[in-house]
Amino acid sequence: MLAQIVTGLTAMAISGIFPIGLLGELVSIGTLLAFVIVCAGIFVLRFTNPEIPRPFRTPAFWLVCPLGIFFCALAMVGLPLDTWVRLIVWMAIGLVIYFLYSCRHSKVQKQAASSPSPVVPKT
Repeated sequence: MLAQIVTGLTAMAISGIFPIGLLGELVSIGTLLAFVIVCAGIFVLRFTNPEIPRPFRTPAFWLVCPLGIFFCALAMVGLPLDTWVRLIVWMAIGLVIYFLYSCRHSKVQKQAASSPSPVVPKT
């Protein structure tokens, strides 16, 4: 609940400070990028892990996914250059935060630290 309140307050502050046109462009490029990533992910998973259960099936994924990637990318190309710069900057900030957080909170890292390391004989 606290996360929802903080997110709502942040969204309200941002929407009150920046022009609506700028926010519209940022939302558009972010949403289109998410669609590109989802289409690419579905396409890759169909070939790399065809056996995993899927409650939702994409019809003709071999056609829908590439077309989704193409048309979303085409719409992204039509956005102004400064929107692309903002996307790259925000993505860089997000990746830094993500990796800094994951280094300290990684379950794999915690398991590796808690399990005894194998003894390697000296030769």
